[in-house]
Amino acid sequence: MDGREIFLPLQMYKFTMSVQNPLRLLDLAGMSLLRDEASTITALKDLPTELFPPVFMEAFYGRYSETLKAMVQAWPFVRLPLGGLMKVPHLGTLQAVLAGLDILLAQKDHPRRCKLRVLDLRNTSQDFWRMWSGYRVHGCSSSLMAQVAEDRSRTKQPRAPLEVFIELHLKERTLDGFLTYLIRWVEQRKVLSMVQLDCIQEVQVNCTWHLSTLAVFAPLLGQMGNVQRLLLSNIHMSALAGQEQRHIVQITSQFLRLHHLRDLHLESHSFLEGCLDQMLRCLTTPLDNLAITHCLLSDSDLSHLSQCPNISQLKGLDLSGITLTYSSPELLPVLLEKVAATLQELYLEQCGIMDSHLETILQPLSRCSQLMFLSLRGNLISMAVMEKLLRHTSGLPSLSQELYPVPQESYSSQRILQPGRLAQCRAELFEILRVLGRPRIIWISSSPCLHCGDNTFSHPQPIVYR
Repeated sequence: MDGREIFLPLQMYKFTMSVQNPLRLLDLAGMSLLRDEASTITALKDLPTELFPPVFMEAFYGRYSETLKAMVQAWPFVRLPLGGLMKVPHLGTLQAVLAGLDILLAQKDHPRRCKLRVLDLRNTSQDFWRMWSGYRVHGCSSSLMAQVAEDRSRTKQPRAPLEVFIELHLKERTLDGFLTYLIRWVEQRKVLSMVQLDCIQEVQVNCTWHLSTLAVFAPLLGQMGNVQRLLLSNIHMSALAGQEQRHIVQITSQFLRLHHLRDLHLESHSFLEGCLDQMLRCLTTPLDNLAITHCLLSDSDLSHLSQCPNISQLKGLDLSGITLTYSSPELLPVLLEKVAATLQELYLEQCGIMDSHLETILQPLSRCSQLMFLSLRGNLISMAVMEKLLRHTSGLPSLSQELYPVPQESYSSQRILQPGRLAQCRAELFEILRVLGRPRIIWISSSPCLHCGDNTFSHPQPIVYR
């Protein structure tokens, strides 16, 4: 087997590797260098840029604090995506990295080699580490290589302040040691004087608030002009009657300032009934995904939803838990026609949909040419209408995930699932798929789950035709 010799800087170590397995060198280099931390730190000024990420990974997972501290001061890239290595945050490694940053920030002139401008603590950028550690060297994307090149080109610009990115979840509980240390470090070094609201891209309010509390928060939301994803959950009417309309105006008016909003999730809101149009009118850009779940909506709300111009490009629509049993039958078909050209995911779980409702949406559903995912679990559908559904969706080229309720015929009159009837229904559904002739997998599940009770679904079972 052919081999070749490669020397590290200062000729400290010598390796022989197979040309058929070149990635092994990076592992050997990192492990060998770290046997002597003092020598490693001395060698950093001559260490090839390509070896920095793999050696950093070895130091990180081996918890070589002094090496980490030194490598931060010589980091040859604009961004240090530390969060991509921190599946479980470790306080000691964070302290070492921040100690290195302290030394770097205290210097009037940065070391010429150090290009560090961004410390990224978000759980992203795994591709950066995979590329440099060799996991994807042969298949790394050109976009990733372009990003690295861009990082290097940015180093020619004047020195900029250090930026710190982190996914921060504010909850009603004591912060863990990791976040406590980080926040204290940020405050003491004045890296940030305050949270920059226009840098926030995702907001989740997932706590039991009264409408009045959300109204107090609303002006802050309006300052988050770059928010792309917003989730509001469990907001309830204010205890003081007569003020709800004023609070709703205070909240919805802030949507006028969210010019980059793409995903909107509204869950378990008692205040939306009769007021959805106020929120929809304040949307300024087309949405990619809209979820309105487990809320009370009136016919007028559904009508305004289908007429809203900013839902015409939806890729995802979730109306699970919205009772459609007593809604006008033409509302849901109109809504689906509106989004048919772009819709990729549709959730209509536990909507009280019965045969008559489902039959009205079969035609618009068959025109959702981009649809990839469809879930109708938790509704009451007969075998006859299930067959019609399968026929109407058999021509959708991208549909690959289908979750349906167990047909009504599988239950007794007391809504108790009968295993024998279920087996017969499964056989009939398989025969329908065979006649349609297209390879297909559908999943069916019962609700409530026989083992869990309440409103949870049983584990879905596949019916496969290949």
